[in-house]
Amino acid sequence: LVVRDTAADAEKAVVAVEELAGSGVAALVGEYHSVVARAVAARADVLGLPYLCSSAVLDALTEQPTEWVARLCPPQSRGWRVYADFLVEAGHQRIAVATVPSVYWAAGTRILQEYFASRGGTVVELDVSSLDPAAMCDELVGHRATALLLLVGVPKPAVSIVTAVRRDRRLADVLIGAPAGQPEFAEWAALLGEDGAGIPFLRYLPERLTPLGTRVETALRERLGGSPSFVAFEGYDAMTVLADVLRSHGTDRKRIADAWPHVAVDGTRGRIQFSRTPGIDVWQWTWPPTQVIDRDPADLRSFRILHTG
Repeated sequence: LVVRDTAADAEKAVVAVEELAGSGVAALVGEYHSVVARAVAARADVLGLPYLCSSAVLDALTEQPTEWVARLCPPQSRGWRVYADFLVEAGHQRIAVATVPSVYWAAGTRILQEYFASRGGTVVELDVSSLDPAAMCDELVGHRATALLLLVGVPKPAVSIVTAVRRDRRLADVLIGAPAGQPEFAEWAALLGEDGAGIPFLRYLPERLTPLGTRVETALRERLGGSPSFVAFEGYDAMTVLADVLRSHGTDRKRIADAWPHVAVDGTRGRIQFSRTPGIDVWQWTWPPTQVIDRDPADLRSFRILHTG
């Protein structure tokens, strides 16, 4: 197993892919950042190198259909629509998003805008680069938003925004949400304490793990000294799938790529199989389990399941 750290940098990722391909690796697996994964997928497609993406959700992982790339996590359009369903069921129709320029955040904003427009709701964008937290609070009041979604990084500027909203009495009834999953990080709870509780986010886990998942959770908990995130299960499932393909089809790159539609593997979160999905140009697991959860205000180490999709 040869490991390279992309450092969340698309250019570094492309260099790593070319280096690994040149060294003769059979396949690539991994990546957490959507924009970086897109660069990896594009280069892997050109080089004819099988790539199993574990955690990056951007719908357009490649610009054109490819046989070389498969993905475990759901595309952003599916996960974020599940999140939007949760907001609507909770009575929210006037949504604000605090965002910064990014292909990923822009795609998420567009998904939300289309969803709420079709249901008579509104989504207003608040540009973090031009609004400080106090000004953002004023904008929330002015727009009469009932929910603010954090489409920004952690710790900056997310922590300062959450703190400002929590301290503003005018916004006592405003829901803060973070669909991309920032509140799952231990850093989130450490920096925000009680202010970080009750902020719904997406997690790709079932209500009950498979027997394999239960064993993996125990092992990871012992190794990590705490609860593993859903990303850990995505990573384990990715390795499980790739190992099964290598055992069954060997290390020839073309045979590995040809095997994606024939995968049938019991992972930590369910039976994993890939298929072609309208609008998605890679082999896709349809679908990983999806939850909307938050940290329990009564116990920051615990999570509450609010919605499943």
